[in-house]
Amino acid sequence: MHLQDLTQDQIRAMLPPALARRLGDDTDTAGLPRRSFLKIAAASGFALGVFPLLAEAQAPAAPGLKPAQQPAAFVNIAKDGIVTVTVNRLEFGQGTHTGLAMVLAEELDADWSKVRATHGNAAQAYADPAFGMHLTGGSTAIKNSYVQYRELGARTRAMLVQAAATQWGVPAASLATERGVVIGPGGKRLEYGALAEAAMALPVPATVTLKDPKNFKLIGQPTGRIDATAKSSGQQNFGIDVRLPGMLTAVCQHPPVFGGKLAKLDDAAARAVPGVKAVLRVPLHNGGEGVAVIASGYWAAKQGRDALKAEWDSSGVEKVDSAAQLASYRALAAKPGAVKYQADMAPLASAPHKISAEFQFPYLAHAPMEPLNCTVQLTGKGADAKAKLWVGTQMPGLEAAAAVKVLGIKPENLALEVQMAGGGFGRRGLPTSDFVVEACTIAKAAQAAGIEAPIRTLWSREDDIRGGYYRPMHLHKAEIGFDAQGKVLAWDHVIVGQSIISGTFFEGAMVKDGVDTTMVEGMREPYDLPMRLSAHHPKQNVPVLWWRSVGSTHTAYVMETLIDEIARATKQDPVAYRMALMDAKSTRHRAALQLAVDRSGYGKRQLPAGRAWGVAVHESFNSVVAYVVEASVADGTPRLHNVTAGVHCNLAVNPKSVEAQVQGAALMGLGMCLPGAAVTFKDGVVEQSNFSDYVVARITDMPAIAVHIVPSADAPTGMGEPGLPPLAPAFANAIARLTGKPLRELPFKLA
Repeated sequence: MHLQDLTQDQIRAMLPPALARRLGDDTDTAGLPRRSFLKIAAASGFALGVFPLLAEAQAPAAPGLKPAQQPAAFVNIAKDGIVTVTVNRLEFGQGTHTGLAMVLAEELDADWSKVRATHGNAAQAYADPAFGMHLTGGSTAIKNSYVQYRELGARTRAMLVQAAATQWGVPAASLATERGVVIGPGGKRLEYGALAEAAMALPVPATVTLKDPKNFKLIGQPTGRIDATAKSSGQQNFGIDVRLPGMLTAVCQHPPVFGGKLAKLDDAAARAVPGVKAVLRVPLHNGGEGVAVIASGYWAAKQGRDALKAEWDSSGVEKVDSAAQLASYRALAAKPGAVKYQADMAPLASAPHKISAEFQFPYLAHAPMEPLNCTVQLTGKGADAKAKLWVGTQMPGLEAAAAVKVLGIKPENLALEVQMAGGGFGRRGLPTSDFVVEACTIAKAAQAAGIEAPIRTLWSREDDIRGGYYRPMHLHKAEIGFDAQGKVLAWDHVIVGQSIISGTFFEGAMVKDGVDTTMVEGMREPYDLPMRLSAHHPKQNVPVLWWRSVGSTHTAYVMETLIDEIARATKQDPVAYRMALMDAKSTRHRAALQLAVDRSGYGKRQLPAGRAWGVAVHESFNSVVAYVVEASVADGTPRLHNVTAGVHCNLAVNPKSVEAQVQGAALMGLGMCLPGAAVTFKDGVVEQSNFSDYVVARITDMPAIAVHIVPSADAPTGMGEPGLPPLAPAFANAIARLTGKPLRELPFKLA
């Protein structure tokens, strides 16, 4: 189960019991919470991020329409015809600002050359329309807001047409629109900019007729990114670039072991560093303690932190050690855990062919290019206290709720401006709001110390790799029995790894019978297999979080390498074997795989000596990606040469963005395979610190990649994450065909 699959009942299950009882059955047939849900949530202080903040961003009321359906909150048309679309998702490289702007502009009949995009904020209007919380994640942006933004564009267009009809004294039905102009009888023309003020004063139509897809002019066309010029020329501002008059910068010294506290602190040398304004002990969100150094700029703050002499007490917290952790996981994997799938395992004992396999996957850091940051400005005191935050976040409503709690101010006195972010991969959207809570805690402590200035709290890359959140370490154990034709008779599978959902407000809906559904997503699918699948979720003193494509980062690898191993053992073509094994519902899998096969030349052309084909296909976040790759091994080092992708994401709103997302995800998936792509622990301390010892894929690792999309007119599905999971297993399968040995550990170890 993914976040986008949550039903209204499951959302209610996340709520505190008292709030759930107050909600009763007050929901609409589409599963979108009614306004009463939002008001009750606000009154309760519930931190799902659905309560209305920033009253100035609220759209004017229209009978029968929700805030997320009001054009005034999403469309601004200037007198010069520039159309600015407010996007309800964080833009951090995935192309959402372009994709959703295209969707709205399509129905608006806007002149695309005049379309711009900006971020929404924590206001009610910008919550995800599918389940009522602010979220950029789960590859849901286009999927969940496709109809919403089409309707917003259509409503705006209808209002512009009505304004022109009133001015000309003709029926609205007699008018047409094209490229930002209303066209009337006799060729009369009125540009949108001249009509906007009158149009936005009109009633918002409750219903609109959307275009027939055959008449689309923008949707489905390869389109350049709105933000491409600014980003490629260095003009784009990100959260890290916020500059305010008198602003100071803070860095925080975190304990070397998660949850550790200060035993002794000598800050004299730090205070003596030129530019340092204060050194403050601050509580951390996880119960630990840190030291904030506040200075005139980052370099002074860093120098001050480097000069601290701190002794830490970690006696009361667990000290994770990677070697010991692996041993404990192996012990757990030797016995069944909480059951996800239950099938008869009796045939396993007498199966003529067997595979016994153990897979290891390390902790992984998110390592976004832009380090974490949040700027906080506090003004006023007591009941008049106000705060403003500038932050690149995937969950602005949640961050706003956390900030209100930390700062002790009224919700209506908090403003949050979402900033462009330089990557995230899940790190900027977490239930604990760790870096935002830290920034607010430091700002509050600074104000108490007499500092009346905006405070920008900035993490270094070392801070995040050593003390952030991680994709959990996992261990898989599989026992498979099959016959000479490759028919799987029994598949017994155990997964061990920390739950990323337990302890969060998602737990009630996404932990089922003791199994974190994000850990097992992608297992067994799309194949018709008799599988017994169970999971163990040990507690570890390591903070864990979703990482691009979540559970599929490891389940796709396990499934697709084992399927390939069975094909090799029974001397079957891996593509034909997969096609035969897929269940009857897997038409999209077949289409994506066949497209990749056809476009790659698989089975039709001879590869150069020393190269082999590798194949994998996987569905995640409702989209299917198949890879056919060419790889080699030279001097014990695997090399990926060519990648052909077949993608089924239903209607591709912007094929150019789909291509870019698959390319980026493929490179990130390749990165999981490279030696050094692991976070390890010794005595509770992370052993890696930066790109010097935590490996990520670089441009020199990038293979030639061709992306092909299966044509479809069905409603679009997500593409931010699905390109990652099948890359590593496709690569591994090619290497296994060359070496004769399966690769059961990431990163790859050939020796």
